[in-house]
Amino acid sequence: MTTTKPTSERRVIANVLRGSIGNLIEWYDWYVYAAFSVYFANTFFPQDDATAQLLSTAAVFAVGFLMRPIGGWALGRYADKFGRRSALTLSVTVMAAGSLLIAVTPGFQTIGIAAPVILLLARLLQGLSVGGEYATSATYLSEVASPGKRGFYSSFQYVTLVAGQLVALGVQIVLQQFLDNDQMNNWGWRIPFVIGAVGALGVMWLRRGMDESEQFRAVEGKAKQAGEQEKSRGSLRILLQYPRECLLVAGLTLGGTVAFYTYTTYMQKFMINTSGIPKSTVAWINFIALLVFVILQPLVGALSDKVGRRKLLIFFGVGGTVLTVPIMTVLAHTSNPVGAWALMMLALVVVSGYTSINSIVKAELFPTAIRALGVGLPYALTVAIFGGTAETIALALKKAGHESVYFWYVAVCVAISLVTYYFMRETSHRSPIDDELSDESAARGDTAAAR
Repeated sequence: MTTTKPTSERRVIANVLRGSIGNLIEWYDWYVYAAFSVYFANTFFPQDDATAQLLSTAAVFAVGFLMRPIGGWALGRYADKFGRRSALTLSVTVMAAGSLLIAVTPGFQTIGIAAPVILLLARLLQGLSVGGEYATSATYLSEVASPGKRGFYSSFQYVTLVAGQLVALGVQIVLQQFLDNDQMNNWGWRIPFVIGAVGALGVMWLRRGMDESEQFRAVEGKAKQAGEQEKSRGSLRILLQYPRECLLVAGLTLGGTVAFYTYTTYMQKFMINTSGIPKSTVAWINFIALLVFVILQPLVGALSDKVGRRKLLIFFGVGGTVLTVPIMTVLAHTSNPVGAWALMMLALVVVSGYTSINSIVKAELFPTAIRALGVGLPYALTVAIFGGTAETIALALKKAGHESVYFWYVAVCVAISLVTYYFMRETSHRSPIDDELSDESAARGDTAAAR
C-alpha cells in the first residue's frame, strides 16, 4: 500500500510532462510568427511604411485565429471520439507542416503575390493545429491530474504556452547576438521556423508514449459495453445540450484572451513603436517578464486548489478593469527599460488570475464525452473574434491616431468577463472530472461485491 500513491503520482507527472513539452513546442511555433514578424514583414509585404508592414503581418496573424474554431471543433471532436493522445499527436503534425512551409517560402520579390498567399496558407494550418491543441491539452492535463491538485497540474498548460513564447524570444535574443539587423531581415528569421518544425516532429514521437486518461477510457469502456458507436461522443448535437456551459466558456475567455494577447504578443510591438525602446532591449524586457510569468502559473494554480477558482478570476477581472488604462498610458510614455518591465510585470501578475486556471475551470464544466469539444469550440470562437483581432485593432487605432482608445477597449472586455466571474459557481467544489471517477470506482466496487 505504501508504494501505490507515489507510483501513481509519478505516472501523473510523467504524463503531464509529455503533454506539456508537446504543448510548449506547438505554442513556440505559434508565437515565433509574432516574435519575428518585425523582421520578416518586409519580406512578404514590401511597403515603405513600417507600421503598414506590421499591420499586414498582424492581419495574417488574425486570419490564423479564424482557423482556431475549426481546429477546436475538428480536433476536439476527434479527441472525444478517438482519445486525447491521438488528437494531440495529430495536432503537432499539422503544426510542423505549417512551420516548415513558412521557413522555405521565398519572398515577395522572388515569387510575387504567391509569397503572402503561401504565408497565409501556412498560418491557416497553424491556426487549425493550435485550435485543437488548446482544447485537447486542457482536457488531457485536467483529466490526468491528481484529485485535489487539478489546478496545479492544469496550470502547466499556460506554463508551457507562455514558455513557448519565452523560447521564441530566447531564440530571437540569441540570433540578435550573432546576426546584424540586415541578416535578420534577409534570412535569419527563417531559422526559428526550422527549429519549430524539427521540434514538432520530435514531439510526434514523444506523444505516442503518453497514457490515455482514465476518464476517456472509462467512457469508452461504457460505450462499448452498451454497444454504442464513437459518433455518440463529441458531436455538436450533444454539445448543444450544454448551452449555459458554452456561454460560460465564452464569458470566461473574452477579457482573458484580449488581456493576454495585449500584454504578451502585442506588448513587444507597443514598446518598439510607441514607447520608442530599441528592439533588442524590448526582447530582454519581454523575456524576463515572461519568465517570471511562467513561474507564477503553478503557484497561482496551486492556490486555486486551496481557495477556489472563482476568487482568482474575480481578482483578474477587477485588476484588469481598473489598471489597464493607467498601465498602458504610463507605458506609452516610458522609455526606461526597468520602468517598462515593472509595468508589464504588474499587468502579467493580474492576468495570472485568469491564465493559470482558465483551462481547468472550462474542463470542469463538461462531462468526459463532450469535454474536449465543449472546451475547444466556444473558446476558439471567442479567441478568434477577440484575441486574434486584438493586435490588429491596436495597430489600426495607432495608425488612425487614436491609440488610447485601445486601452479602454481592453478594460471594457475584461469588465464584461468580470460579470461572468461574479455570477458563476465555484467549479472546484464539485467537478464532473472527479464525479465521473467516483462513479467508475463505485461501479467497479459493486461489480466486485456481486462476484
